[in-house]
Amino acid sequence: MSRILVIGAGIVGLSCARALRAEGHEVSVLDRDPAGDKCSFGNAAGIGVTEIIPASVPGLARKVPGWLADPLGPLSMRPGHFPKLVPWLLRFLKEGRWDRVEAIAASLATLSARTYDDLLPLLVELDLMGDLHRVGALWVYETRAGFEADRRFHDLRRRHGLVCDEMDGAAAQALEPALASTIRHAIMTPQWSHVADPKRIVDRLRTHLEARGVAMLQGEVAGIAGRDVQTQDGRRLAFERLVIAAGAWSGRLARQIGDRALIESERGYNTTLPTPGVSLTREVIFAERAFVATPIEAGLRIGGAAEFAGLEAAPNYARSDALAQLGRRFLPGLNIEGGTRWMGHRPTTADSLPVIGRSPRRDDVFYAFGHGHTGLTFGPTTGRLIAELVGGRPPAVDVAPFAIQRFN
Repeated sequence: MSRILVIGAGIVGLSCARALRAEGHEVSVLDRDPAGDKCSFGNAAGIGVTEIIPASVPGLARKVPGWLADPLGPLSMRPGHFPKLVPWLLRFLKEGRWDRVEAIAASLATLSARTYDDLLPLLVELDLMGDLHRVGALWVYETRAGFEADRRFHDLRRRHGLVCDEMDGAAAQALEPALASTIRHAIMTPQWSHVADPKRIVDRLRTHLEARGVAMLQGEVAGIAGRDVQTQDGRRLAFERLVIAAGAWSGRLARQIGDRALIESERGYNTTLPTPGVSLTREVIFAERAFVATPIEAGLRIGGAAEFAGLEAAPNYARSDALAQLGRRFLPGLNIEGGTRWMGHRPTTADSLPVIGRSPRRDDVFYAFGHGHTGLTFGPTTGRLIAELVGGRPPAVDVAPFAIQRFN
């Protein structure tokens, strides 16, 4: 058995630590703040098994100027970050072809197909099965044009075994009476689910691992040399195997190994409303506006938006406020007072595929990052795959499409 150091205490890193510890390895987890706020805490709480369509699709580039000009739009970019974004952006735009969309969807579908196989045992282990609500998600549309524009994506999902049931606005409003009458069309995806509190899952998994001998170490990585990770405070942490699962910061660490990863922080915002004044029974995805509303234990979480501003820029919580205002447009009667605003760094690769696998430069370094919006959904499966790779066994799914060398 190996002495393994996992960098990153989000849902993906902890899932890797869990799978490795279960196989008898000595495992430690290093994070700047193991119990602190991270992308795993404030997500929209969805188990998005239908999320196999990449972000870059044909026709997207034509929409970007309008989105950037719209203060309530789904995209914003800080001009000072643009020069650093260019290499990622060029690859992102190159991926927006139908042949690539179909290939990427096929690869993501292999992870999606394993979601509940790997998630349910984790929730049972944590005694959190009661937090999982398997009630589907409702995708809603204001216009026929928007609905038809997404038809090819829903058809692609169907080809990979995902159910997408069409209905009209009246049927959608019968399911969710809080919806505005402007909703004309909808898709129900019954395999989707949501959780009561994503933070509780991460917190309980962390303490569960500590009780099983996994050390949670606080510190920031200053360098990786040989089989040592040096921290900013001068410690040297020896390892026999290293797993880099540091979310949006993972690209910086991969560079120290000599590998390139085109990954950006796609900063996501949300507002959680404790007394929303309206109720939903399932996650609602406002497809044309690129935001969601999820009923969670703390209230109603209105989330979405994508901001490209790097890892250091201060949050612009006006984005959270804009989402709350947008929510009120489609959920009449929504009370947006007293909300808790949040921003997190979604680790998004230029091709929407996570990075899962061994470094081509070092056989003792493994990567598990870049899950974008699907860390909670694909995290347990990623942990399984990393444990299988470390153990020298054939992985449950083909990890070749997720190899980091696709960016070199």
